[in-house]
Amino acid sequence: MACVPAPGYQSAYNPPIPYTTIIAGGMRPSMAVFIQATLPSDHKRFTVNFSTAEGEDSDLALHMNARYDGRDRVVFNTRQNGEWKEEEIKKDMPFKAGKVFSMLFEITRNNYLVAANGDRFYEFGHRIPLDQVRWVSVSGDIIVQHLAILGSGPGVKGGLVLSALQTDLYPVMGPPAILPAVPFKANINGGMIPKRSVILKGIPTGKTFSVNLKSGMTNDIAFHFNPRLNKGTLVRNSFVNGTWGQEETQVAKNPIKQGDYFELSIRAGQKAFKIFMNGSHHFDFDYRMQNLAQVDTLEVDGNVKLFYVLI
Repeated sequence: MACVPAPGYQSAYNPPIPYTTIIAGGMRPSMAVFIQATLPSDHKRFTVNFSTAEGEDSDLALHMNARYDGRDRVVFNTRQNGEWKEEEIKKDMPFKAGKVFSMLFEITRNNYLVAANGDRFYEFGHRIPLDQVRWVSVSGDIIVQHLAILGSGPGVKGGLVLSALQTDLYPVMGPPAILPAVPFKANINGGMIPKRSVILKGIPTGKTFSVNLKSGMTNDIAFHFNPRLNKGTLVRNSFVNGTWGQEETQVAKNPIKQGDYFELSIRAGQKAFKIFMNGSHHFDFDYRMQNLAQVDTLEVDGNVKLFYVLI
């Protein structure tokens, strides 16, 4: 079963290239765009565009062009009324052949903050107003494994958004936490009531890490998710009234491995937490605490690097 993303989060796995999608609600400060990708063997260049319209001749608010020609570099520019403006060149190439890499574009009031593989890479100032930016596209010599738009507006037809299936889900209100430090802690406003989701993207850096949904009032843990990479297990449990419950470890497939990117989405159902990883449903965890409104805290700790968290 595929995961229907909560309103405010657009997510696609393995889209065809070239790929273009609308930004639901348009681009605004505090949003972000995340791309996880690899390069084909015969790569020469690839492009990421933020544009004002869908057509090939549309204005480009951000044009990022990675070029591999012996003088490897990343070029940033805009195009307006058919004319290219002044290039900005970063003489560094963090997107290497043979490795999975990531690009994260954090949108602020003044600029696009670009991160490469979780590290700050470049700042590109706005030349076209954000409220005119409506589309994201990726083209060229690149294989996109995951593309996510964080903090987008109400669902629209087309693109990454399945609006008809999202109508019953609570939106992830944002703004997203971008490249947050671990340990990480955040409030879930109103608690983990049915149809609410928390979403995080990360990469394991060691033997184990944990994700907890807990009560800030009592410190009871409604859902404890603990991948143990040295043992290849995904441990789930609860901690209620001072006592750990029965561990659950059975899963058909474990997609979390050291050094591999993962997306984790935890959604509250009617009787259980539904756990999606990398866009697919993997297991449920039956409720052991019944007052879900008290489950108002998300904690992440251990050997993991986070790219973003959405609540």
